[in-house]
Amino acid sequence: MSEARPLLTIAAGGTGGHMFPAQALSEVMLNRGWRVKLSTDARGARYTGGFPESVEIEEISSATFARGGVLAKALVPLRVLGGIIGASFGMMRDRPDVIVGFGGYPSIPALVAAWILRKPRMVHEQNGVLGRVNRIFARRVTHVACGTWPTDLPDGAEGVHVGNPVRASVLERAGSGYIPPGDYPMSVLVIGGSQGARALSDVVPPAIAALPLEMLRHIRVSHQAREEDRVRVAQFYADQGIDAEVESFFDDVPRRMSEAQLIISRAGASSVADISVIGRPAILIPYPHATGDHQRANARALNEAGAAVIVSESELEVEPFSEQIAAILCDSGIAAQMAIAAHSVAKPDAPEVLADMVEALAGKAETT
Repeated sequence: MSEARPLLTIAAGGTGGHMFPAQALSEVMLNRGWRVKLSTDARGARYTGGFPESVEIEEISSATFARGGVLAKALVPLRVLGGIIGASFGMMRDRPDVIVGFGGYPSIPALVAAWILRKPRMVHEQNGVLGRVNRIFARRVTHVACGTWPTDLPDGAEGVHVGNPVRASVLERAGSGYIPPGDYPMSVLVIGGSQGARALSDVVPPAIAALPLEMLRHIRVSHQAREEDRVRVAQFYADQGIDAEVESFFDDVPRRMSEAQLIISRAGASSVADISVIGRPAILIPYPHATGDHQRANARALNEAGAAVIVSESELEVEPFSEQIAAILCDSGIAAQMAIAAHSVAKPDAPEVLADMVEALAGKAETT
C-alpha cells in the first residue's frame, strides 16, 4: 500500500545549513502523504537525528577537494563516480517522483543520476549567492528555489523566492512572545553555525564579562563552541562567575532561541531564518570566507529591517562588541522593536510553498 504513495528523494550536504531546510521539507511532505528518502554522506548523517523516523536515510559515496591530503583529493572523482552509479541504480529501483537538492557535495550523485535518468528535479539554495554545487546544476533543473532574495544566479537560470524552510520545532515557536531585557534573568544565545566559530569563542565571552556588573548578574549564556574550544570557553565563563552552558552542539536551539533576549550568531541562512520566524534581536557576524560573502547577503534583510546589527569579523573586538551587547540589553524598547522587526521579514510558510512546488513538479511529469 505504501509503495503507491509518491516518493521524494532529498539530496543534501553535510552541514546544518543544508540539512535543516531538508528536514523541514521532509516533515511537510510526510504530512502530505508522501514517502521521503534522504541521500547524504557520513557527515550529513550526523544531522539526521531530528528527521522523522519514517524518512529513509541512504548514505552515499561523495567527496570534496576542499579537505584531505593529496591522495584523498586524487580519489575524489572515483568516490563521486561511485556515488553516481549507486544513486542511478537506486533511482531505477525506487523510481522517485521528484528529486530536490539542497546543496553540498553529497547532493552531486543524486542530482547527476536524476539528470541522466531525466527525473523531475529542482534545487533549493539557502544563501544569497549560489553554492558551488547548486551553481553547477542551476541550468539543469526545472526550478531554483531561493531562500534569500535577491539571489545571484548564473545566466539562463531563473529563481523563485520561497524563503528558507524552517523545521517544525521552529514553527511551533513562530512569533512567540518576547520578554524584553530588564532587571531579571536574561538569556543570551551564542551560536556559530552548526560547527561553531572560533572567532566568537575568542571575543564573545570576554565581551560579555565586560558588561556592567548590575547587568551581568542577571545573564545566563548558552554558547555553542567548537569541540576543541569548548573546555576553555566554559572555564573562562566559570572563572568570571558567569552562568553559562557551553556545548559543541545544542539539539534544542529553537527552544533556547525562543527564550533568549539576544542572539549572537553567524549569518548562516538557516540561523537567519530561525531568528526571523521566532522573532528575536540579533548581532550577526558573517563568516568572512563564505563563498561570495553570502553570509553578509543573508544578514541584509534583518539588518535593513532594524532587527539585527551586523559586525564584520575584522572589526570584532572585545570592548566595542561589549558596548553593542549592552546597547540592546540596556534598552528594553529597542530590544522589543528589534524582535518585532525580525518577525516582520519572516517567511514561515516557506516549507509549504516549497512542498507545493514539489507536488506541481510531480504533476507536470505525470502529464508529459
